[in-house]
Amino acid sequence: MNKPPSVISGVLLMALGAALAPGIDVFAKLVPNNIPVGQVTAARFILQSTLLFPIAVLLGVLHWPDMREIGLHLARAALIMIATGLFFTALRAMPIADAIAIFFVEPFFLTLLGAWILKEQIGIRRIIACFVGFGGALLVIQPSFSQIGPVAFLPLGTAACFAVYMVLTRQMAQRMHPVTMQAYTAIAAVVIALPILALANGTSIPSLDPVWPSQFGVLMMLGVGVMATIAHLLISFALAQAPASTLAPLQYLEIVAATILGYLIFADIPGQLTLLGVAIIVGAGLYVLARERQAHLGITGN
Repeated sequence: MNKPPSVISGVLLMALGAALAPGIDVFAKLVPNNIPVGQVTAARFILQSTLLFPIAVLLGVLHWPDMREIGLHLARAALIMIATGLFFTALRAMPIADAIAIFFVEPFFLTLLGAWILKEQIGIRRIIACFVGFGGALLVIQPSFSQIGPVAFLPLGTAACFAVYMVLTRQMAQRMHPVTMQAYTAIAAVVIALPILALANGTSIPSLDPVWPSQFGVLMMLGVGVMATIAHLLISFALAQAPASTLAPLQYLEIVAATILGYLIFADIPGQLTLLGVAIIVGAGLYVLARERQAHLGITGN
């Protein structure tokens, strides 16, 4: 931890984290459908908190949070739980690559929220790029909507929740270690999730009423939690080694990895309209990231 940051190490860690992240969704999609999404989401954060808290202790980065910070952790936890629940619900009905491609309108939401909430300066070209990227997402949604209905829009809800989550993360990241932040937020998610599942027990609410899972279901939920912890740790340590503006484009490796995994495991083959939409989303996203990088470096034009 005392070694000087290495941009190359950061890039490699980010690339590995982005490549492994779709593994979370593969395990989530393999969880039997009789297990409620709320239970799968809770299991993810139970395991994530169990793994991350000891790591934070070993790193010596824990501290006693004040009431304001506890409130922020609870807010982040609620947002990431809703985002996860929406996405896992979508995965039960649509290909992983399609869902992730739609989710990647999140950088556009984040850019617009950054201008609105954080008063970050953006120009007309980045605003246009955000709407172009959203148009690309609609191209991916259109064939899915015709097959599965409104569920195809759920990844948009995930993107919106995650964008607000990231705004809160930006406000907190400068005051605490990323592992500490992830550990406390995971614990806060457990604090929220367990009472909800307890209240929903026996209510027959499909997304919340918990069931006793099969051995296969337990293994798949363990896979969700382990993959989420590993991927997020890799990304957190990558951000400690290299600037976010350098690493951000590597996130699009998730779409590539998701397409490969979707084909190998579920025999999902993207259609031409989907591929066009993905290309538009990635192109617009890279443009927004490039403009943000120039703005960060003090180069004129937005």
